Amino acid sequence: MDVADIIKPAGAGGVELAIDGGLAIITIDRPAVRNAIGFATVDELHEALAWLESSDAAVTVLTGGGDRAFVSGGDLKELATVRTHAEATDMASNVRDVLDRLASLPMPVIAAMNGHALGGGAEVSVAADIRLAASDIRIGFSQVTLGIMPAWGGIERLVQLVGRSRALLAITSGTQYDATTAHGIGLVDAVIPRADFDAEWRAIAGRMASLAPGAARSMKAVVAAAAPAVRHDTRADAIDHFAHLWAAPAHWEAVEAAQQQRKR
Repeated sequence: MDVADIIKPAGAGGVELAIDGGLAIITIDRPAVRNAIGFATVDELHEALAWLESSDAAVTVLTGGGDRAFVSGGDLKELATVRTHAEATDMASNVRDVLDRLASLPMPVIAAMNGHALGGGAEVSVAADIRLAASDIRIGFSQVTLGIMPAWGGIERLVQLVGRSRALLAITSGTQYDATTAHGIGLVDAVIPRADFDAEWRAIAGRMASLAPGAARSMKAVVAAAAPAVRHDTRADAIDHFAHLWAAPAHWEAVEAAQQQRKR
């Protein structure tokens, strides 16, 4: 990574925070699980966001390590230990907390989507203010294939981005959109050729970071007031609906079927 200072080296959760002038970069790098979010990842993201909240960074970029996945969702091995309604409620609450915190940062947040963003990864992407996608990535709210639904604030943020009917179609069908299609419906904001991706997202973020001091934060504040990215009023119901689906036999039957399919 060609940035000046590593503020927080990656730990067991794979989260690294680096700063280059006014540009902060959070990288989730867990190649063995395609940058999936584990329990330690959530803790490390909270640590990184706490630092950013008290920093003077002008722009934050969230990206994944490598070029296969932005974030592939939750860490399935770890999530297999979450079985009851109460455990599912706690898990969803913890991840929603960190994504709400990301969405609430005082500076603009860019998701540099270096790879696929599926399931929970799509929820991570829509917690950012701006999504820049490499041309060969796919994005989709695929939770329905496992008999569950997005629970980390992704439904509410998706509705705001693409509208009610398109959001409902996306989450009930589990469609995986290519980058061009996602751009066409407003799910991503720019599609960048793979060969130019790293240089281009850095250039875009750098231009934003070079605005007059405080300008990017002031603009984010007004946009956030006009279109809030965090919905506290829907939180409890969304998590409860998710937890019921998570604990239901149909979910675990779908998980088992998916595991058997992968073994073939």
